[in-house]
Amino acid sequence: MNQTQNSSLPVAIIGGGPVGLATAAQLTKKGEDFILFEAGHTVGSSILEWGHVRMFSTWKYNIDKASRQLLEHSGWLAPYEDDLPTGKDLVEKYLLPLSKLPELQGNIVLNAKVVGVAKKGLNKLKTAQRENVPFEVYVEIDEKIKVFEAKAVIDSSGTWKSPNPALSNGIWTKAEKQLKDRIHYGIPNVNELEDRYKNKSIMVVGSGHSAINGLLDFAQLKEKFPDTMIYWVLRKKHVRETYGGQENDELQARGELGIRIQKLVESNEIKVLTPFYIRDVRENMGKISVNGDMNTDEVKISNIDELVVSTGFRPNVSFLNEIRLDLDPTVESVEALAPLIDPNIHSCGTVRPHGEAELRQSEKNFYIVGMKSYGRAPTFLLATGYEQVRSIVDYLTGDLERAKEVHLDLPETGVCSSGIGKGIVNSCCDPSPNTNSNNGNSCCG
Repeated sequence: MNQTQNSSLPVAIIGGGPVGLATAAQLTKKGEDFILFEAGHTVGSSILEWGHVRMFSTWKYNIDKASRQLLEHSGWLAPYEDDLPTGKDLVEKYLLPLSKLPELQGNIVLNAKVVGVAKKGLNKLKTAQRENVPFEVYVEIDEKIKVFEAKAVIDSSGTWKSPNPALSNGIWTKAEKQLKDRIHYGIPNVNELEDRYKNKSIMVVGSGHSAINGLLDFAQLKEKFPDTMIYWVLRKKHVRETYGGQENDELQARGELGIRIQKLVESNEIKVLTPFYIRDVRENMGKISVNGDMNTDEVKISNIDELVVSTGFRPNVSFLNEIRLDLDPTVESVEALAPLIDPNIHSCGTVRPHGEAELRQSEKNFYIVGMKSYGRAPTFLLATGYEQVRSIVDYLTGDLERAKEVHLDLPETGVCSSGIGKGIVNSCCDPSPNTNSNNGNSCCG
């Protein structure tokens, strides 16, 4: 890092999830001061909101190397690497012990919501001396705003708190917001909320792993309470596009999700509506009315009791208005990552290794990492974030050559994965209708 008047300041980390704590561990191993701001009451607070969900990646891919070294030095015993943790396991068996290490604990601030970041004394428009002044991080703590100076800022705040709405065009409406008590965004804990959902008419919106997890849980509820009715609304041209790599997926649990949802669909225990484009949701005679288009026809479903919206998330950059950012206008990811993860052109789920160079922003020493670096794209794995911050910390601490040596070994999805690491993309990644083969040989599903 440049030896300026800022060199004695800490690196500010926004977000106390796995990638934020990995950043703290990497900085600690380099002897760099940091201060980490977590908006929740504990590290991993967002993860605990889906703590009941079992991850499809094993512990092998969920523990950062620098964090492991610090933990093992303290006597911590790692979980068996081939086990599948729940979100709660990830927090309780890994993140909490990591956060309580003496090297980290004193620099972690909980219940601390970052509400603004700027360059000291300069707004976004001002260029002169911009690289020579520190960052100012505005943090809400105990209902008061405190300002912290930092020589670098690494934003790992994630996207969990910014879900997408139900409408297919991505617009939030007043009518949807008024239904907030009857809509769950993400993956509900169906076992704990049995009384809420049993014998109700439930609509799940979305085509990703979150939606599939929810549907499988609701199917088990239906076995116990047969009057439960389940709708699945998605925009795929055919439901088989959600099945993924199945037996070919190197993450067995991820492949099994596809196998299980295919069996559920074929059992006719759920009503699949696809491609369905939601135009409106609103309250109607005590029920939720969902209006949309399906195969050029207008469709209205008026008997829904509960809506589960699993349509992904979007990054919140509102508190970064005074930072010069390079974000892709479509994906809202870090600009250089967009060609690798844009679902319009890339459906493989396998991302080429990338590090500090790709994540570098116009604002020197400011980085967006982790899930938030992917913007609206859904293909992020923790191992990707760990390697991102390892490379960034090497760069910030002057190890420029090692920062370039990005190493990322991700499991293949079994879907459209041929030659990705060599820059060769199989043509079946093309989302055009001509590539959706019905002969069973298409790697896109």
